[in-house]
Amino acid sequence: MKPDILSRQVNRRIGRVMHDYGMLSDGDRVLVAVSGGVDSMVLAWLLSFWQVKAPISYSVHAVTIDAGFWRPELGTARPVDVIAAQMAGLNIEFSIEKGQAWEEGRTCFACARQRRRQLFELAREGGYTKVALGHHKDDLVETLFLNMLYSGNISTMVPRQDLFDGRLALIRPLAYLEKSEVRLIARRLGIRPVANLCPLAGDTRRETVRKVLDDVYREVPGAKGSIFASMANIRHDYILKRDS
Repeated sequence: MKPDILSRQVNRRIGRVMHDYGMLSDGDRVLVAVSGGVDSMVLAWLLSFWQVKAPISYSVHAVTIDAGFWRPELGTARPVDVIAAQMAGLNIEFSIEKGQAWEEGRTCFACARQRRRQLFELAREGGYTKVALGHHKDDLVETLFLNMLYSGNISTMVPRQDLFDGRLALIRPLAYLEKSEVRLIARRLGIRPVANLCPLAGDTRRETVRKVLDDVYREVPGAKGSIFASMANIRHDYILKRDS
């Protein structure tokens, strides 16, 4: 593998987030959730690549949950087969798990919750200690605004979240990288995104927030970095108190 896939700066930030949040431990069994987007496939490669240089020993297995969106009449390959081919090209251990098929009227939230539940069950059955997700800095900022605009709270996804009394942890090793940096890694690796055939794809609240933030970034240089920094710099004395 070419040594310049990761720049020095990107490599350093990946190492920093892993250290800041204690993401990996000796003997970990890591289950990587691969959706077909380049972010999750880059993550699967990264964790596999990192095994060579890490001072600890851990295993990596990637999995895709097939929601059954593909239809033969589309005349295209099954998305999960395209993902499998790319994982094989990167020499990553990979499997496909059948998920609950989409039903008319079902929301993105319900679908995501079902996939998350199935991931946890796969982790429990397989004895995995970590579930790795491909969210990056842009995702964390977007989630902050999603929760403020639609849910009335200030919160986001965190780089590490311990669950089930510490028996399992969600980790996000790309949390300090911007979307553009992840995309560059994907191009260097030859990773291509796999079409999302979900009937609701591209019509979500996240897409709306993304467009709003794109406008902010164009108007305010450095805004993304400042917003990201603010999530770890909360001045509690200047936060409204809930009415009693």
